[in-house]
Amino acid sequence: MISAGIDIGSAFSKGVIAQNQKTLGSCILPSGGDFRIAAERVKNELIACAGLPQDSGEYVIATGLGAKMATFANETKSELACQARGIFELYPAVRTAVDIGDSYSRAFRIDENGKLARFLMNTKCAGGSARILKKIAKILQVDIDDLGRTAPESETPTEFNTNCAVFAESEAVSRLAEGSKKEDLLAGIYRALASQVSNLAERIGIESDFALVGGGAKHAGLVKAVEEIIGLRIVVPPNPQLCGALGAALIAGETSRIQLN
Repeated sequence: MISAGIDIGSAFSKGVIAQNQKTLGSCILPSGGDFRIAAERVKNELIACAGLPQDSGEYVIATGLGAKMATFANETKSELACQARGIFELYPAVRTAVDIGDSYSRAFRIDENGKLARFLMNTKCAGGSARILKKIAKILQVDIDDLGRTAPESETPTEFNTNCAVFAESEAVSRLAEGSKKEDLLAGIYRALASQVSNLAERIGIESDFALVGGGAKHAGLVKAVEEIIGLRIVVPPNPQLCGALGAALIAGETSRIQLN
């Protein structure tokens, strides 16, 4: 019984393939400008990394912004429902989570059965998403992956006067020109984003265990800043970008089993 979950996001497309609910392989690829092509690439990559034939007959659930472009999928599911299922599989005790995506952040609650209970979204400004980190990485001339690996050692984090991504970018350029240290700027932007993430989580209701997922969760400095604000240890999956695809693959496996029975 082969199942797959494909999560087509604005920046990256992710996939997980499983057999009898055990993961066989996964992948993360840039979405590019065509979601249909991205979905096909993820599907082919999953089949290849699992060592399966093209006609393996997997049951596929697509999720994410470009889910409808995965025309080969058997069905589509809500991204947050898939996120909740994926997190629950990895950490059954987690009840509150925030997905820090490229375009927006979302806080949600997970019930004792791994189902999505309720959620809130921050869609008004990219300053509340991982996109601001890309902008800062460009300004600091640092690769975004290198940027996220360690928390910056800063004694005087830069205080940003705005939560807007556009103005924060402009402010960072000015501060850098004035002689501010890179680590201070980065620590400051982590703190500003962490404040927005924490506010969103508090509105949905923070309950331990608390998890961060999405591309933003790959940044150790951001995770540390959120922990300092909310006063709780944060759970971060080994690959926080894959939770939606994992959940979709698991739901696909459960659905196909029901249909076979």
